[in-house]
Amino acid sequence: MLRTSTRAEVAAVSTPRTPWLVRVRHVSPFVLATAALVAAVLIGVTQGTTAIPLWTTVAMLLDRLPFVALPVDAPESWSRILFDVRLPRVAAAGLVGAALSYSGTAYQGVFRNPLADPFLLGVASGAGLGASIAIVSPLPIDSYGFAWVPLFAFGGACLAVTLVYALSRTGNLADNATLLLAGIALSAVASAITSFLLLTGGPNTYPIFSFLFGGFNTASWPRLLVALPYIAAGAVAVLVQARALNVLQLDEEQAAHLGVDVRRTRLLVLAGASVIAAAAVAVAGIIGFVGLIVPHAVRMLVGNDYRRLLPLTAILGATFVILVDLAARRVLAPQEVPVGIVTQILGAPFFLYLLRRGRSAGSL
Repeated sequence: MLRTSTRAEVAAVSTPRTPWLVRVRHVSPFVLATAALVAAVLIGVTQGTTAIPLWTTVAMLLDRLPFVALPVDAPESWSRILFDVRLPRVAAAGLVGAALSYSGTAYQGVFRNPLADPFLLGVASGAGLGASIAIVSPLPIDSYGFAWVPLFAFGGACLAVTLVYALSRTGNLADNATLLLAGIALSAVASAITSFLLLTGGPNTYPIFSFLFGGFNTASWPRLLVALPYIAAGAVAVLVQARALNVLQLDEEQAAHLGVDVRRTRLLVLAGASVIAAAAVAVAGIIGFVGLIVPHAVRMLVGNDYRRLLPLTAILGATFVILVDLAARRVLAPQEVPVGIVTQILGAPFFLYLLRRGRSAGSL
Protein backbone atom coordinates (compact mmCIF):
# COMPACT_ATOMS: atom_id res chain seq x y z
CA MET A 1 0.00 0.00 0.00
CA LEU A 2 1.42 3.34 -1.02
CA ARG A 3 1.67 6.03 1.67
CA THR A 4 0.50 9.53 0.78
CA SER A 5 3.21 12.11 1.45
CA THR A 6 2.31 14.79 3.90
CA ARG A 7 2.46 18.47 2.99
CA ALA A 8 5.43 19.00 5.31
CA GLU A 9 7.40 16.19 3.63
CA VAL A 10 6.70 17.59 0.16
CA ALA A 11 7.82 21.04 1.25
CA ALA A 12 11.00 19.61 2.78
CA VAL A 13 11.88 17.78 -0.44
CA SER A 14 11.04 20.69 -2.75
CA THR A 15 12.96 23.28 -0.71
CA PRO A 16 16.64 23.53 -1.77
CA ARG A 17 18.94 22.66 1.09
CA THR A 18 21.43 25.51 0.79
CA PRO A 19 21.38 27.17 4.21
CA TRP A 20 25.01 28.29 3.86
CA LEU A 21 24.10 30.40 0.83
CA VAL A 22 21.37 32.09 2.82
CA ARG A 23 23.84 32.81 5.61
CA VAL A 24 26.44 34.22 3.21
CA ARG A 25 23.91 36.67 1.77
CA HIS A 26 23.39 38.13 5.23
CA VAL A 27 27.08 38.37 6.13
CA SER A 28 28.61 41.81 5.76
CA PRO A 29 30.90 42.12 2.71
CA PHE A 30 33.49 43.64 5.04
CA VAL A 31 33.52 40.48 7.16
CA LEU A 32 33.98 38.27 4.09
CA ALA A 33 36.66 40.57 2.65
CA THR A 34 38.55 40.66 5.94
CA ALA A 35 38.41 36.88 6.20
CA ALA A 36 39.79 36.61 2.66
CA LEU A 37 42.60 39.03 3.55
CA VAL A 38 43.54 37.06 6.68
CA ALA A 39 43.59 33.83 4.65
CA ALA A 40 45.78 35.46 1.97
CA VAL A 41 48.23 36.72 4.60
CA LEU A 42 48.53 33.29 6.21
CA ILE A 43 49.08 31.63 2.84
CA GLY A 44 51.65 34.25 1.87
CA VAL A 45 53.77 33.86 5.02
CA THR A 46 53.71 30.08 5.04
CA GLN A 47 54.66 29.45 1.41
CA GLY A 48 58.19 29.68 0.03
CA THR A 49 61.36 27.70 -0.47
CA THR A 50 61.10 26.77 3.21
CA ALA A 51 57.56 25.70 4.03
CA ILE A 52 56.45 26.61 7.55
CA PRO A 53 53.41 24.72 8.90
CA LEU A 54 50.30 26.84 9.25
CA TRP A 55 49.69 26.24 12.95
CA THR A 56 53.34 26.87 13.75
CA THR A 57 53.12 30.15 11.85
CA VAL A 58 49.97 31.18 13.74
CA ALA A 59 51.61 30.30 17.06
CA MET A 60 54.73 32.32 16.19
CA LEU A 61 52.62 35.32 15.23
CA LEU A 62 50.44 35.15 18.35
CA ASP A 63 53.51 34.74 20.55
CA ARG A 64 54.69 38.19 19.43
CA LEU A 65 51.51 39.87 20.65
CA PRO A 66 51.56 41.75 23.97
CA PHE A 67 50.54 39.70 27.01
CA VAL A 68 50.53 36.49 24.95
CA ALA A 69 53.03 33.70 25.54
CA LEU A 70 52.77 30.46 23.61
CA PRO A 71 55.15 27.51 23.53
CA VAL A 72 56.52 27.45 19.99
CA ASP A 73 58.57 24.46 18.86
CA ALA A 74 60.31 25.92 15.81
CA PRO A 75 63.92 26.52 14.77
CA GLU A 76 65.34 30.04 14.99
CA SER A 77 65.74 30.14 11.21
CA TRP A 78 61.96 29.90 10.80
CA SER A 79 61.51 32.94 13.02
CA ARG A 80 63.98 34.98 10.96
CA ILE A 81 62.35 33.88 7.70
CA LEU A 82 58.88 34.74 8.98
CA PHE A 83 59.50 38.09 10.66
CA ASP A 84 62.41 39.47 8.63
CA VAL A 85 61.58 38.26 5.11
CA ARG A 86 58.07 37.01 4.50
CA LEU A 87 55.98 39.14 6.85
CA PRO A 88 57.39 42.49 5.64
CA ARG A 89 56.98 41.33 2.05
CA VAL A 90 53.36 40.31 2.58
CA ALA A 91 52.71 43.54 4.48
CA ALA A 92 54.22 45.55 1.63
CA ALA A 93 52.12 43.70 -0.95
CA GLY A 94 48.99 44.29 1.09
CA LEU A 95 49.75 47.97 1.64
CA VAL A 96 50.53 48.60 -2.03
CA GLY A 97 47.49 46.64 -3.20
CA ALA A 98 45.24 48.60 -0.88
CA ALA A 99 46.81 51.90 -1.94
CA LEU A 100 46.55 51.30 -5.68
CA SER A 101 42.97 50.02 -5.47
CA TYR A 102 41.93 52.92 -3.26
CA SER A 103 43.55 55.55 -5.46
CA GLY A 104 42.06 53.97 -8.59
CA THR A 105 38.60 54.13 -7.04
CA ALA A 106 39.15 57.78 -6.14
CA TYR A 107 40.31 58.68 -9.66
CA GLN A 108 37.33 56.91 -11.21
CA GLY A 109 34.99 58.82 -8.92
CA VAL A 110 36.44 62.28 -9.40
CA PHE A 111 36.79 61.92 -13.19
CA ARG A 112 33.52 59.94 -13.54
CA ASN A 113 35.49 57.60 -15.77
CA PRO A 114 35.36 53.81 -15.16
CA LEU A 115 38.74 53.36 -16.87
CA ALA A 116 40.67 55.85 -14.72
CA ASP A 117 43.61 54.16 -13.03
CA PRO A 118 46.97 55.40 -11.68
CA PHE A 119 48.75 53.35 -14.36
CA LEU A 120 46.58 54.40 -17.30
CA LEU A 121 46.47 58.05 -16.29
CA GLY A 122 50.26 58.26 -16.23
CA VAL A 123 50.28 58.93 -12.49
CA ALA A 124 52.31 55.81 -11.73
CA SER A 125 54.83 56.61 -14.48
CA GLY A 126 55.07 60.20 -13.27
CA ALA A 127 55.67 58.99 -9.73
CA GLY A 128 58.25 56.52 -11.03
CA LEU A 129 60.04 59.30 -12.86
CA GLY A 130 60.07 61.45 -9.74
CA ALA A 131 61.44 58.54 -7.71
CA SER A 132 64.12 57.92 -10.35
CA ILE A 133 65.20 61.56 -10.22
CA ALA A 134 65.51 61.26 -6.44
CA ILE A 135 67.68 58.16 -6.80
CA VAL A 136 70.16 59.73 -9.26
CA SER A 137 70.21 63.13 -7.54
CA PRO A 138 73.22 64.20 -5.43
CA LEU A 139 71.03 64.60 -2.35
CA PRO A 140 72.56 63.09 0.81
CA ILE A 141 70.12 60.21 1.09
CA ASP A 142 70.49 56.59 2.13
CA SER A 143 68.66 53.35 1.39
CA TYR A 144 68.92 54.48 -2.25
CA GLY A 145 66.96 57.56 -1.44
CA PHE A 146 63.83 56.28 0.16
CA ALA A 147 63.67 59.21 2.55
CA TRP A 148 63.29 61.51 -0.47
CA VAL A 149 61.65 59.12 -2.89
CA PRO A 150 58.05 59.64 -1.66
CA LEU A 151 58.39 63.42 -1.94
CA PHE A 152 59.80 63.30 -5.46
CA ALA A 153 57.30 60.60 -6.44
CA PHE A 154 54.44 62.73 -5.13
CA GLY A 155 55.68 65.68 -7.17
CA GLY A 156 55.82 63.53 -10.31
CA ALA A 157 52.36 62.10 -9.64
CA CYS A 158 50.81 65.54 -9.08
CA LEU A 159 52.44 66.93 -12.22
CA ALA A 160 51.20 63.98 -14.26
CA VAL A 161 47.59 64.15 -13.08
CA THR A 162 47.52 67.94 -13.54
CA LEU A 163 48.80 67.71 -17.12
CA VAL A 164 46.45 64.86 -18.02
CA TYR A 165 43.43 66.67 -16.63
CA ALA A 166 44.39 69.95 -18.33
CA LEU A 167 44.93 68.25 -21.69
CA SER A 168 41.60 66.40 -21.54
CA ARG A 169 39.46 69.28 -20.35
CA THR A 170 37.06 70.88 -22.81
CA GLY A 171 35.17 73.75 -21.27
CA ASN A 172 34.00 72.60 -17.85
CA LEU A 173 34.20 68.87 -18.60
CA ALA A 174 36.97 66.33 -19.10
CA ASP A 175 36.48 64.09 -22.12
CA ASN A 176 36.84 60.43 -21.15
CA ALA A 177 38.57 59.26 -24.32
CA THR A 178 40.96 62.21 -24.33
CA LEU A 179 41.71 61.62 -20.66
CA LEU A 180 42.90 58.08 -21.38
CA LEU A 181 44.86 59.08 -24.48
CA ALA A 182 46.57 61.92 -22.61
CA GLY A 183 47.43 59.55 -19.75
CA ILE A 184 48.90 56.93 -22.09
CA ALA A 185 50.92 59.56 -23.97
CA LEU A 186 52.23 61.13 -20.76
CA SER A 187 53.10 57.68 -19.42
CA ALA A 188 55.16 57.02 -22.55
CA VAL A 189 57.02 60.32 -22.12
CA ALA A 190 57.75 59.66 -18.44
CA SER A 191 58.93 56.12 -19.22
CA ALA A 192 61.22 57.44 -21.98
CA ILE A 193 62.81 59.98 -19.62
CA THR A 194 63.26 57.27 -16.99
CA SER A 195 64.96 55.05 -19.57
CA PHE A 196 67.26 57.94 -20.48
CA LEU A 197 68.25 58.26 -16.84
CA LEU A 198 69.03 54.54 -16.79
CA LEU A 199 71.32 54.88 -19.81
CA THR A 200 73.19 57.94 -18.60
CA GLY A 201 73.17 57.66 -14.81
CA GLY A 202 75.75 54.93 -14.36
CA PRO A 203 75.73 52.40 -11.50
CA ASN A 204 73.58 54.64 -9.31
CA THR A 205 70.59 53.92 -11.52
CA TYR A 206 70.44 50.16 -10.89
CA PRO A 207 67.70 50.49 -8.22
CA ILE A 208 65.48 52.12 -10.85
CA PHE A 209 64.99 48.70 -12.44
CA SER A 210 62.95 47.64 -9.40
CA PHE A 211 60.64 50.59 -10.02
CA LEU A 212 60.18 49.79 -13.70
CA PHE A 213 59.16 46.16 -13.18
CA GLY A 214 57.48 46.44 -9.79
CA GLY A 215 57.96 43.99 -6.96
CA PHE A 216 58.60 43.42 -3.29
CA ASN A 217 62.10 41.94 -3.23
CA THR A 218 63.44 44.88 -1.23
CA ALA A 219 60.51 45.19 1.17
CA SER A 220 61.45 46.06 4.75
CA TRP A 221 59.80 47.35 7.89
CA PRO A 222 61.59 50.76 7.82
CA ARG A 223 60.40 51.38 4.26
CA LEU A 224 56.82 50.54 5.16
CA LEU A 225 56.92 52.82 8.18
CA VAL A 226 58.09 55.69 5.97
CA ALA A 227 55.33 55.13 3.39
CA LEU A 228 52.49 54.45 5.84
CA PRO A 229 51.89 58.08 6.94
CA TYR A 230 51.59 59.22 3.30
CA ILE A 231 49.06 56.49 2.49
CA ALA A 232 47.08 57.02 5.70
CA ALA A 233 46.88 60.79 5.20
CA GLY A 234 45.80 60.43 1.57
CA ALA A 235 43.23 57.78 2.44
CA VAL A 236 41.63 59.96 5.12
CA ALA A 237 41.54 62.97 2.77
CA VAL A 238 39.68 60.93 0.15
CA LEU A 239 37.35 59.12 2.55
CA VAL A 240 36.14 62.41 4.04
CA GLN A 241 34.92 63.30 0.53
CA ALA A 242 33.10 59.98 -0.03
CA ARG A 243 29.62 61.50 0.21
CA ALA A 244 30.62 64.35 -2.10
CA LEU A 245 31.92 61.78 -4.60
CA ASN A 246 28.52 60.09 -4.57
CA VAL A 247 26.83 63.39 -5.41
CA LEU A 248 29.47 64.21 -8.00
CA GLN A 249 28.47 61.14 -10.03
CA LEU A 250 25.28 62.98 -11.06
CA ASP A 251 26.80 66.03 -12.70
CA GLU A 252 29.10 68.86 -11.66
CA GLU A 253 26.32 71.46 -11.95
CA GLN A 254 23.81 69.32 -10.06
CA ALA A 255 26.40 68.59 -7.40
CA ALA A 256 27.03 72.33 -7.00
CA HIS A 257 23.28 72.96 -6.64
CA LEU A 258 23.17 70.30 -3.91
CA GLY A 259 25.81 72.12 -1.91
CA VAL A 260 28.99 70.32 -2.99
CA ASP A 261 32.05 72.50 -3.52
CA VAL A 262 33.11 70.76 -6.73
CA ARG A 263 36.46 72.48 -7.09
CA ARG A 264 37.46 71.82 -3.48
CA THR A 265 36.28 68.20 -3.64
CA ARG A 266 38.19 67.55 -6.84
CA LEU A 267 41.36 69.14 -5.45
CA LEU A 268 41.27 67.16 -2.20
CA VAL A 269 40.48 63.84 -3.89
CA LEU A 270 43.13 64.27 -6.57
CA ALA A 271 45.75 65.31 -4.01
CA GLY A 272 44.90 62.41 -1.70
CA ALA A 273 44.81 59.84 -4.49
CA SER A 274 48.11 61.13 -5.89
CA VAL A 275 49.80 60.91 -2.47
CA ILE A 276 48.59 57.32 -2.12
CA ALA A 277 49.70 56.30 -5.61
CA ALA A 278 53.09 57.99 -5.17
CA ALA A 279 53.74 56.22 -1.88
CA ALA A 280 52.78 52.88 -3.45
CA VAL A 281 55.25 53.48 -6.30
CA ALA A 282 57.93 54.42 -3.78
CA VAL A 283 57.45 51.09 -2.00
CA ALA A 284 57.08 48.69 -4.92
CA GLY A 285 57.60 50.50 -8.21
CA ILE A 286 55.14 50.56 -11.10
CA ILE A 287 52.45 47.89 -10.70
CA GLY A 288 49.72 48.45 -13.23
CA PHE A 289 45.99 47.79 -13.50
CA VAL A 290 45.37 46.99 -9.82
CA GLY A 291 43.40 50.22 -9.52
CA LEU A 292 41.29 49.14 -12.48
CA ILE A 293 40.58 45.47 -11.74
CA VAL A 294 39.72 45.62 -8.05
CA PRO A 295 37.28 48.60 -8.04
CA HIS A 296 35.21 47.03 -10.83
CA ALA A 297 35.07 43.71 -8.99
CA VAL A 298 33.99 45.43 -5.77
CA ARG A 299 31.29 47.45 -7.55
CA MET A 300 29.65 44.19 -8.55
CA LEU A 301 29.41 43.32 -4.85
CA VAL A 302 28.37 46.56 -3.13
CA GLY A 303 27.39 49.01 -5.86
CA ASN A 304 28.73 52.51 -6.34
CA ASP A 305 28.39 54.03 -2.87
CA TYR A 306 31.86 55.42 -2.19
CA ARG A 307 31.35 55.28 1.56
CA ARG A 308 31.45 51.48 1.27
CA LEU A 309 33.35 51.19 -1.98
CA LEU A 310 36.54 52.92 -0.83
CA PRO A 311 37.30 50.84 2.30
CA LEU A 312 36.20 47.60 0.66
CA THR A 313 38.46 48.15 -2.36
CA ALA A 314 41.37 48.69 0.03
CA ILE A 315 40.76 45.36 1.75
CA LEU A 316 40.25 43.34 -1.42
CA GLY A 317 43.06 45.19 -3.21
CA ALA A 318 45.43 44.09 -0.47
CA THR A 319 44.19 40.51 -0.83
CA PHE A 320 44.57 40.60 -4.60
CA VAL A 321 48.18 41.82 -4.66
CA ILE A 322 49.25 39.44 -1.88
CA LEU A 323 47.95 36.51 -3.94
CA VAL A 324 49.49 37.87 -7.15
CA ASP A 325 52.85 38.23 -5.40
CA LEU A 326 52.56 34.66 -4.12
CA ALA A 327 51.87 33.45 -7.67
CA ALA A 328 54.81 35.49 -8.96
CA ARG A 329 57.07 33.81 -6.41
CA ARG A 330 55.88 30.28 -7.12
CA VAL A 331 55.16 30.06 -10.86
CA LEU A 332 58.85 29.79 -11.88
CA ALA A 333 60.37 28.98 -8.49
CA PRO A 334 63.11 29.49 -7.43
CA GLN A 335 63.13 32.37 -9.95
CA GLU A 336 60.68 35.19 -9.28
CA VAL A 337 58.52 36.94 -11.86
CA PRO A 338 58.15 40.71 -11.25
CA VAL A 339 54.71 41.44 -9.88
CA GLY A 340 54.24 44.31 -12.34
CA ILE A 341 54.52 41.90 -15.25
CA VAL A 342 51.86 39.59 -13.78
CA THR A 343 49.39 42.43 -13.15
CA GLN A 344 49.86 43.76 -16.67
CA ILE A 345 49.20 40.30 -18.13
CA LEU A 346 46.00 40.12 -16.09
CA GLY A 347 44.99 43.75 -16.50
CA ALA A 348 45.48 44.41 -20.21
CA PRO A 349 42.71 42.01 -21.38
CA PHE A 350 40.46 43.32 -18.62
CA PHE A 351 41.06 46.89 -19.81
CA LEU A 352 40.23 45.96 -23.40
CA TYR A 353 37.04 44.27 -22.23
CA LEU A 354 35.97 47.36 -20.29
CA LEU A 355 36.90 49.60 -23.21
CA ARG A 356 34.80 47.57 -25.64
CA ARG A 357 31.87 47.40 -23.24
CA GLY A 358 32.08 51.14 -22.60
CA ARG A 359 32.10 51.95 -26.30
CA SER A 360 29.12 49.65 -26.87
CA ALA A 361 27.24 51.40 -24.09
CA GLY A 362 28.20 54.84 -25.41
CA SER A 363 29.92 55.89 -22.17
CA LEU A 364 33.35 56.33 -23.79
